[in-house]
Amino acid sequence: MRIAQLASFIGPLSGGMKTAVAAIGRGYVESGVERLLVVPGPRDRRVETEEGDVVQLRAPRVGGGYRLLAEPWRVADLLDDFAPTSVEVNDKSTLVPAGWWARRRGVGSVLFSHERLDHMVPMRLGSEPGTRMPLQWWNRTITRGFDAVVVTSRFAQAEFRSVPAAEALLHRVPLGVDLELFSPPPRRQPSDVLRLVHAGRLSREKSPALAVATAVELHRRGVPVRLDVYGEGPQRDELVQAAGDAPVVFHGHVADRRVLAAHLGAADIALSVCPGETFGLAVLEALACGTPVVTADRGGARELVCARSGRWGAPEPAALADAVLALTARPVDETRRAARQRAERFPWAATVGRMLEVHAAVSRRIDVPA
Repeated sequence: MRIAQLASFIGPLSGGMKTAVAAIGRGYVESGVERLLVVPGPRDRRVETEEGDVVQLRAPRVGGGYRLLAEPWRVADLLDDFAPTSVEVNDKSTLVPAGWWARRRGVGSVLFSHERLDHMVPMRLGSEPGTRMPLQWWNRTITRGFDAVVVTSRFAQAEFRSVPAAEALLHRVPLGVDLELFSPPPRRQPSDVLRLVHAGRLSREKSPALAVATAVELHRRGVPVRLDVYGEGPQRDELVQAAGDAPVVFHGHVADRRVLAAHLGAADIALSVCPGETFGLAVLEALACGTPVVTADRGGARELVCARSGRWGAPEPAALADAVLALTARPVDETRRAARQRAERFPWAATVGRMLEVHAAVSRRIDVPA
């Protein structure tokens, strides 16, 4: 099996998609698959790695550190040379023509739908523009060009309800977490302060302002609290201003994943409150470290948190603050143990195995269980 993974609209700090593409690709290679990864970058570059060839194509910046592959015909040339048995597209914008390339050549094609456009676009723009009908049209258009569409949650799957033809193509494949890298710390220092943590890109579509506002609300109520924020992005200055004199500390981007895991494990509660998240890798990483999570009562992240491993509330500061306080009333050891157990249900090996089934199926043009 030869799989070409294509990813666009990513940046140096877009951790979720990059983590998923890397972990799944690593699993492909370990399973004996020949893999080609194509990503955008500042210049053309090709590197041979133990996890297959990585081709970086020059791509313009489109804001917030992101780059977008704007010349899909160059991707087609790479695919002609690699001759994959299937193509995996991790982008619903400029890489859609890769599905058409695959159809013309009798090659299997998989669209990995990482984001719900009907939620992400309004949140990124900070408004509710009249995009519903155009997005429905776009989803109908792109699904016609692929043999399978992979989503990570029931919430993500709901985006395609208005596309009747997509039902037969959909496959729900939850993402995973590195259970060795993200693990509970051997010891935790006691504290009289409620230690909250938020890890993620500081951009509007990720709702970091809601996490900050929750900490501000707890501080207003007189709760001894501290929120440590790990991440960088275009909203940072705005968030610093919103935090005011509340004990919110912005640490910037943490490149070392082990260091990040240590910070997550040291916290009492993680805030991962974006209501439009299609999955929530940050949720799994916190749970794997034994840290319970408070999340919004809607979205893909909600599907990861059970009553034993966290709490949820409406996506507004008062409700989420109430959820935090309800969680603190539970026995700490019991909750942290439940958090780890919850994460253990999502190993990357399960994700990779399911994705290989989908790729094998589209390569042979057979049906696979959704």
